[in-house]
Amino acid sequence: MIKPIIHQEFDPANDILSYYTYDTLTQILHDLIAAYPHLAQLESIGKSYEGRELWLVTLTNSATGAAIDKPAYWIDANTHAGEVTGSTVVLYTIWSYLTSYGSDEKVTKVLDRSTIYLLPRISVDGAEKYLTSPYYLRSSTRLHPNEDECDGLYPEDIDGDGHILDMRIKDPNGPWKRSEKDPRIMRRRDIDEEGGEYYQLLTEGLIRNYDGYTIPIAPPREGMDINRNYPYEWAPENVESGSGPYPFSEPETRAEAEFWRTHRNINGVLTYHTTSGVILRPYGTQSDENMHTDDLDVYKLIGELGTKYTGYPSVSVYHGFRYHPKEVMHGAMDDFGYDHHGWFGFTTELWDMQTEAGIGPRDFIGWFRWHPEEDDLKLMKWNDEVMGGEAFENWRLFDHPQLGLVEIGGWKGKLYEQNAPLKYLPGMCKKHSRFTLSHASLNPYLSLRTLDINRQGENIYRVVAIIENNGFLPTYTSQKALERKDTRPIEATLQLPEGVSLITGDRRQELGQLEGRSNKIWNWWSGASPTDNRRKIEWVFKAAPGSSVELTVRAQRAGVVRHTITLE
Repeated sequence: MIKPIIHQEFDPANDILSYYTYDTLTQILHDLIAAYPHLAQLESIGKSYEGRELWLVTLTNSATGAAIDKPAYWIDANTHAGEVTGSTVVLYTIWSYLTSYGSDEKVTKVLDRSTIYLLPRISVDGAEKYLTSPYYLRSSTRLHPNEDECDGLYPEDIDGDGHILDMRIKDPNGPWKRSEKDPRIMRRRDIDEEGGEYYQLLTEGLIRNYDGYTIPIAPPREGMDINRNYPYEWAPENVESGSGPYPFSEPETRAEAEFWRTHRNINGVLTYHTTSGVILRPYGTQSDENMHTDDLDVYKLIGELGTKYTGYPSVSVYHGFRYHPKEVMHGAMDDFGYDHHGWFGFTTELWDMQTEAGIGPRDFIGWFRWHPEEDDLKLMKWNDEVMGGEAFENWRLFDHPQLGLVEIGGWKGKLYEQNAPLKYLPGMCKKHSRFTLSHASLNPYLSLRTLDINRQGENIYRVVAIIENNGFLPTYTSQKALERKDTRPIEATLQLPEGVSLITGDRRQELGQLEGRSNKIWNWWSGASPTDNRRKIEWVFKAAPGSSVELTVRAQRAGVVRHTITLE
């Protein structure tokens, strides 16, 4: 068991947070929901590959309407097994919103008029293995694409200390050397350098079917990447490693898709990953030039909001986070959410050891290919002075059963590189929960602005209703959603009791869509009507004085307005 990661304490009020095994996470969720039944519901939306429940929390004030009848926002985390920081942020977010309702004006407003769906952990099987063993894996524990064990070096905790670190082996032809400024640091050998002491760097492990001479690298057996399994520009294994046999092939992604299919009120999305300290937006496969200009403007503004609350920059995946300058990532969740549903969705890469060490703005991916020695020195200083030496394991000799004398050491990847040390969690959770709250507050939401009832004669009444969208976003969310026809028109319906009849107007009327404020973000002379967020409905009734008519106005993504019209 990885003891430094698992403390299992959850006391956000006293800034005590950790990373949690499945059973503890489940208990925390049940305890929270039991304490706030009027604000929260817990359900399983499906089962994982190994049969664990996929727990989803729904937050809204039930006294102001059903969750499905309000505009919604989606938060999830832990798509990748080892990125457990996100699941703790989601747990904190649930706790924070529940305990702040009634005292925090913004939380109260959002939960009164909106719904927030939260899925704290998608890769429940993979995270469990990650947290309770020394092993790393990408997402699911399903063996893919190689069910059989392959020859070569595979990761293993060969010295039994509970960590899989690095091995360095002396080799006159090795590409690495020890830094002259700090021998713990490994630097690339200069391309024309000869005559020094050089090393090979390998993952701590064993070699399956070792021939005594060569060290091939065995591919991972658990190579499934859930965030390559969504339909948008999905690509097979030979193009996109870990994508699965077909889109939505995995029970976890299928469960999400089915929930989304039956809950069409979502407008915005935030999915938590690690690391790099950046807020990413679509697309991952194409340039900003190919996105609707209006949607790109909104994306940038919401990204700026994220930067304001978290300090993280916001960039396009394609322009700022590609693993290779000539390759793109296929089948990602945020791309699918925007392109298929038109949601304004972001991927937040939580935690950045480099920033904490004082390393300034950088190419997020390119930095791992090459960076100056000064950056390594800053990291080691952070380890020594801030973390008390806990983050880096000093190199030590070990008699490897196959390779002979090697040295084992390096960064403890799970708790310091891939996830935030525990002392950083409270501050991180507070910042990011405020961003998602503000993002959710941008949802469209309907109201009845005006209702005029005028008696036109004996038992004749003219009624005018003005329906208004009070949100920043339009009732169709985005231009992409409009293009995809993913949102039905707003619909107004009447229920007429016996003795009430319509002279003019219809019992059922389609009102189209309503704008919000997002089409007025630049210039007042843009041509947008100041009342394009309103729609007028008119009827003439024949009824006895005091008769009542029930009006329902329903917008798929902007909520439901119900009102009793009393004719008098």
